Amino acid sequence: MTQQNAPARTRRPWMSAPRCLLAFVAVYLLAVWTPFGQRAENALFGGEGARPAWIYGWSGSAYGSSAMPPLEHTALPTLAVGTALVAAVSLVRKQWRLGGAALGVIAATIGGKETARAVLPRPDLVGARESLLETSFPSGHVAVPAALALAAVLVASPRVRPYVTAAGMLWLTVTAAAVLATYHHRPSDVLGTTLLACACHLLATRLLPPAAVPADARPPRRLPAVALTLSAAGALVAGARADSLKESLVYATAAFLCAALFWFTTTQPLPRRTPGTDHTSPTPVRHPAQT
Repeated sequence: MTQQNAPARTRRPWMSAPRCLLAFVAVYLLAVWTPFGQRAENALFGGEGARPAWIYGWSGSAYGSSAMPPLEHTALPTLAVGTALVAAVSLVRKQWRLGGAALGVIAATIGGKETARAVLPRPDLVGARESLLETSFPSGHVAVPAALALAAVLVASPRVRPYVTAAGMLWLTVTAAAVLATYHHRPSDVLGTTLLACACHLLATRLLPPAAVPADARPPRRLPAVALTLSAAGALVAGARADSLKESLVYATAAFLCAALFWFTTTQPLPRRTPGTDHTSPTPVRHPAQT
């Protein structure tokens, strides 16, 4: 077979919905169903003498303070407003399929989080104190920025999509670090939520018809470095605690891992049908003698 007759290969992204869901299950089993995982995460919660985190004043936990969306009571309003904005953008751009896929990402992420929280137990394997026995996997507050940002990436125009991706990644990172530093969640909670949201996004793009899949957006040359640097800085600041350097670094690392998952999910080549892979309508190939 000559090189001209060889069928073109389909690009296969290294991240996929099944792999994200498999990682979601692995994180849950390792962190929740092993004594090692429970001890490691429980050790990150300070005792009664622990001082508030740096971002405590913006978390809504302090009396009379206003919460940074989507923390505390701002979660549901942020979700409602964000969903309305995603729907409005899809209507203005007349991208019905992308808008439906984006709304599906939001619904699947939030619904999946609620279902997982209801059916996934947290057994007491290490005799932890009562305050650490509450089910917290996966994180609900992190699900809001993850779902809305991934949905916004779908409906955004190719010109602004890289900037929407960078802003969404920073928002997700700061939220994940904040709920960790304020002792509302464990690292496995924020990682599990991010993996669930990425799986919903990847599944939505996989189910879209090839013609409806948005074009691959090429970000400005320096934008990836700037976006990742800002996310790393946001993770360090939002996850900082004055009473423990170890906890601060662990929280920042977990939040930055969420940012990395988000970035790779939204910037990898989207699944497309390439010439030679559709057997129902084969691409005609000229004979060498005819060229």
